Amino acid sequence: MVACAAAWGSVPAAALTDAAAKSAATVKLRVVGGVGNVSQFTQLEAPFWTQELPRLSQGRLSAEIVAFDRAGIPGMQMLQLLQLGVVPFGTMLMSQVATQYPQYAAPDLAGLNPDMAHLRSSLSAFRPYLEKSLREEHGIETLAIYIYPAQVLFCKNAFTGLVDLARRRTRVSSSSQADFVSALGGLPVRIGFTQMAEALQMGTLDCAITGAASGNALGLQFLTNYLYTMPLNWGLAIFGANSAAWKALPPELKALLRSQLPRLEGRIWQSAERETAMGVICSSGAPACTDAKRGRMVVVPISAQDARLRDEIFRSTVLPRWLLRCNADCDVLWRNTIGPVRGIALPAAP
Repeated sequence: MVACAAAWGSVPAAALTDAAAKSAATVKLRVVGGVGNVSQFTQLEAPFWTQELPRLSQGRLSAEIVAFDRAGIPGMQMLQLLQLGVVPFGTMLMSQVATQYPQYAAPDLAGLNPDMAHLRSSLSAFRPYLEKSLREEHGIETLAIYIYPAQVLFCKNAFTGLVDLARRRTRVSSSSQADFVSALGGLPVRIGFTQMAEALQMGTLDCAITGAASGNALGLQFLTNYLYTMPLNWGLAIFGANSAAWKALPPELKALLRSQLPRLEGRIWQSAERETAMGVICSSGAPACTDAKRGRMVVVPISAQDARLRDEIFRSTVLPRWLLRCNADCDVLWRNTIGPVRGIALPAAP
């Protein structure tokens, strides 16, 4: 697997030659982006690197970009590959990084953020720690934090609320999603995005948690009948650079990236909010859908009872289990970042 990734730069700062770093010649970056079969990559990430940056830099900066899932790069190894410089500039999915470093999952734990405003608040409180930790402990410079559309529930059989997940086999993509489902008496099944459709067809899944828009793009609206739009979480991704590769860039090009990547981040967040709404519209077959993939799903309303249940599960199950997976300092981390901002105290010690 690492051998495949080595084509993207086998040593730190491989994105640049020494001559390019010291001259006015064109600097060509090699970038590993996010998931390749969604609009975030095709409509935002790829055009930014291949079209916008060459224009804004007047030809000084150009880039090649490939989606990580098309580059032979295991997502769970992306942090290590960035740290080593094998990948000089790349995107890490937070849910995959958190498998080895659970502390980084904190701002997007299942049940924590019922809407994007709460997500912004959680991330804003956590971001200084995240950037400092990645820089000092892993040699990675954080340049942007992206978001995918809300992670919602697609279910085959009649569904009225969260309690209906009991005894159902539900696809999850992270440990905190698994904690949330199991707290309801459900059976979490951790499988990849591209495996969901087949698993639903074969009857090995009853429900699936995935993005509202990406589920629609995958065709889940033709395999399931009920759509529950409560955001269980969102799906954060970090775009970062190997520190040596970043330092090797000419100052004016670093300044350009520092000014433009936050704008890309903002567009991606806005797009995720729009796509969450459009995924629901198209999966339910509403007239406002302009996509050919219209479904006929029943959209289940979110009840006040379920909103209370979500908060209860987060406090009683998701947060304590995250602390168990995390290192000894994570209680301090929570108290110094997200806890006071969101008004969520740690559970009392048994």
